Amino acid sequence: MSVESAETLIRGGMVLVPGEGLVRTDILYAGDSILQISTAISPVGRRQIDATGCVVLPGIVDVHGDAFERQIMPRPKTMFPLGMALIDTDRQLAANGITTAYHGITVSWEPGLRSIGEARRIVAALDDYEDQLLVDNRIHIRWETFAIDEAQDVITWFSRSKKPALAFNDHTTPSFKGERQETKIRSSAERAMVDIETYKRLLDQKRDVIDEVSTVIDVMADIASSQDIPMLSHDDAAPETRSRFRKQGVSIAEFPLNWSTVEEAAAAGDDIVLGSPNVVRGGSHYGAITALEAITKNQCNILASDYYYPAPLQAALMLAENKVANLESAWDLISTNPAKAMRLYDRGEIRVGKRADLVIVPQGRLKPVATISAGRVVMQMA
Repeated sequence: MSVESAETLIRGGMVLVPGEGLVRTDILYAGDSILQISTAISPVGRRQIDATGCVVLPGIVDVHGDAFERQIMPRPKTMFPLGMALIDTDRQLAANGITTAYHGITVSWEPGLRSIGEARRIVAALDDYEDQLLVDNRIHIRWETFAIDEAQDVITWFSRSKKPALAFNDHTTPSFKGERQETKIRSSAERAMVDIETYKRLLDQKRDVIDEVSTVIDVMADIASSQDIPMLSHDDAAPETRSRFRKQGVSIAEFPLNWSTVEEAAAAGDDIVLGSPNVVRGGSHYGAITALEAITKNQCNILASDYYYPAPLQAALMLAENKVANLESAWDLISTNPAKAMRLYDRGEIRVGKRADLVIVPQGRLKPVATISAGRVVMQMA
């Protein structure tokens, strides 16, 4: 991907400046870096972007999004070419102000969409098509902890130049206990491209590895920690689970399932990720934690797109508009805080020296008119 090297001046907008809130000022950037933030920058000889009537915000950093799966398999057992799916996903990201996206790629013991084979193909396709992608596409490995035979593949991805995130998922144990609804089991079977009886037989076979799972989790966490991989535990159902993962260096609680677990994580200072669709819709689509309530209690500091890419920007602006938080605090949920959690210290704020990842949004609207990723205008409305 080429980076535009000419100096560009964004003029006339209200810029979200860290610690100051919205300030009427201009931004000068060149290449992929912000050079100046000032009202005294001469426009002479510089390309200009008119941001009058708009707010200029840091690019969104999305730590967990799996809506791309619907581009790959829009209907059950109906697969589309990966290149087509990923390029279309990338355009959706740019259109919604997401300049850094961690794709939730599930590595499971299941066949089909979430198999190790499909995960390998998705990662390879992201690499093959990188020069055609508009924003920074990265991988968030959702490792199903019963997929112990697939662990070595996961470990090889730790050495990628763009470090992945690693999430510890366990949807298997709840299935053994009958805690997953039949509709979810059926949905898993459809993703696996098998009938439900075959899926249940495959699930039952995983009982044979129950005694090995905790040991493999320990190994994975140790290796990931030694390579500075950000780690998340997904769907923690009890405070003890969160505490155990924290002791293994897993500092991010992703979609904890109940208030006791949320409270334990918040008390320990963990990063807590909830879904921005939860904010936009006014609650979880399956009756879990209400993100708005968690935010008001200071028990959620990161919002992810989860399954709907337009949601982060809309959630942050709605929080500000409804005076749940000021704009800076609301935007921190989708930019500054996730960037820090993912150890991407070059982005997430509009500061001199940071990456020129910027979103320009007309005041009073919920859709960007321009998205700039690493200094490149990747989306601009006429």
